[in-house]
Amino acid sequence: MKPFRLSLVFMMGLNLTAAYAADPHAHHVPAPAHDNRAVLKLTPGERIMILEEMRLFLDGVQKMTGALGRQDMQATANAARGMGQIMVHEAPPALRAKLPLEFRQLGSSVHRDFDQIALDVETLKDVSHTLNQLSAALQKCVSCHTMYQIQAPVLNPGR
Repeated sequence: MKPFRLSLVFMMGLNLTAAYAADPHAHHVPAPAHDNRAVLKLTPGERIMILEEMRLFLDGVQKMTGALGRQDMQATANAARGMGQIMVHEAPPALRAKLPLEFRQLGSSVHRDFDQIALDVETLKDVSHTLNQLSAALQKCVSCHTMYQIQAPVLNPGR
């Protein structure tokens, strides 16, 4: 009798899992009715430049976390340094003029944070300390994404 009950419980669990997976709304938090973030009005080229930098940050964070998981402190430092001031390129004056001061300040402070993380990784070699620093740097990213949005250009205007 026990194998039958166990099979029944297992099948019910599979059915619930399948029902949950089939519900397209089960995994999503509802979108807010209105996006109150400030829109950064950029040309398509400026938008590409900023989004590419964000992708490079995401790639660097992935490299850091992978290296931290392996306790490879040199690879962690290299990934962090790649997101530091070395990543900063001089933005065209027209783009700088469009970006709010707080946006620019957050970006600069994140680059400085990653330089500091690289230095600390090399000297302290403490995974927990590095993860706390990474968390603090990522909080700045979250803050920026909470305050600003970069909209895609309108395709086929007038249609």
